[in-house]
Amino acid sequence: MAVVPPGAEISRERSARHVARHAHLAPYAALVLCGGYVEAGDRGRFRARAGDVLIHDRFEAHQDHFAPDGADILNLPLAAVPALAFGRVADPDAVVRVAQHDFRGAADMLVEALLPGRTGEADWPDQLAEHLRADRVARIRVWAEGLGLRPQSVSRGFRLAYGVTPQRFRAEQRAARAAWALGQAGLAEIALASGFADQPHMSRAVKRLYGMTPAALRRAEVHCVQDRMGAAR
Repeated sequence: MAVVPPGAEISRERSARHVARHAHLAPYAALVLCGGYVEAGDRGRFRARAGDVLIHDRFEAHQDHFAPDGADILNLPLAAVPALAFGRVADPDAVVRVAQHDFRGAADMLVEALLPGRTGEADWPDQLAEHLRADRVARIRVWAEGLGLRPQSVSRGFRLAYGVTPQRFRAEQRAARAAWALGQAGLAEIALASGFADQPHMSRAVKRLYGMTPAALRRAEVHCVQDRMGAAR
């Protein structure tokens, strides 16, 4: 899976394609200026249109399916991450005007103006994603049969919606929990708390997802988001 490094979130893009599942190492907000797309990420699946804002915390991953005419999106790094995963702003043009000369000010304006958005999708793939995030599914087959679904159909349908199989999604959630906990405890303790068999198992999973071992992630010197925004002005 591709990983977007810190500092690369500041952009304005127009796209009419599918963007495969990828992870971000730093938090950012995506403000939709026109067009629309469906994003399926670690916190659910949302249909975004003009004025909508998708919030991404660090270490989160997602994939995007764009409408035929694409979407114009302003991405801004965040110093503080709102609790909302999906919201709206009443005047996106005001944020764009500020972003032309002050990324930090535009991000602050967006967070201050953020209103709750529509709820995310609630089909069975989204229910399964929620349960996998909470590590409440021991066996995919048992979960599928409980809803009267064929396990093979669940695997195919989930991959179509989220870009990975249920098993892979669950493994990524455990790796993300471990990455979040770095610096808060010893690696062996984090491995156990995150659902891994042992520290080597965790290290392999984190490196597979983020391209760095937990120890390397913990040692990595990453400039604060304010410095990144200031350098990009």
